Amino acid sequence: MSYLGVGVSPGNVPVYHGSDLKVVDRRVRVAELILRSVICGLALVAAVLVATDTQVKEIFTVRKEAKFTDMKSLEFLVVANGIAAAYSLIHIVRCVVGMIRGSVVLNKALAWVIFSGDQVMAYMTVAAVGAAAQSAAFAKLGEAELQWMKICVMYDKFCNQVGEGIGSSVIVCVSMVMVSGLSAFSLFRLYGGGNKRGRKTSAAW
Repeated sequence: MSYLGVGVSPGNVPVYHGSDLKVVDRRVRVAELILRSVICGLALVAAVLVATDTQVKEIFTVRKEAKFTDMKSLEFLVVANGIAAAYSLIHIVRCVVGMIRGSVVLNKALAWVIFSGDQVMAYMTVAAVGAAAQSAAFAKLGEAELQWMKICVMYDKFCNQVGEGIGSSVIVCVSMVMVSGLSAFSLFRLYGGGNKRGRKTSAAW
């Protein structure tokens, strides 16, 4: 069944045909390009903010420098953001080239690779932000039962800059989840189209 050029699969997944497919693909490409640009920019900002953050305090004539390598969760956050920025840059180039050529991606193998990569990146950014946020909470609030002191009382500048990096990472994380949703749509609509063609072939026989 179709309505205004849009077919409906048994699973109620919209199936687009002909020129409609090109219009939808163009809109998806534009949305993907915007999101991946946001991810690339903010992931780079977050990595730089956290990686360059240092503060020196003198405690009883002992100088102690706080840096991101003191916490494994912050190291993970920097690495995850760096990977996310590089990964998004590659896909920005792919999107721009595709938009210039005006081509519609119908290759299921490529769609699966993009979908799988986006899923891995989404899970990685979620894990990195979650771990960093938990560590930041302990540094800010401390833990009386474990006798963990409030580190941010002494290293306020360090904590503020780390907080800015985590805030940028949260936006990166949300954008990455949205991108993975777009790649899922781009993948599964190909199978919706295949089902439609399959039903037409069966009807002809």
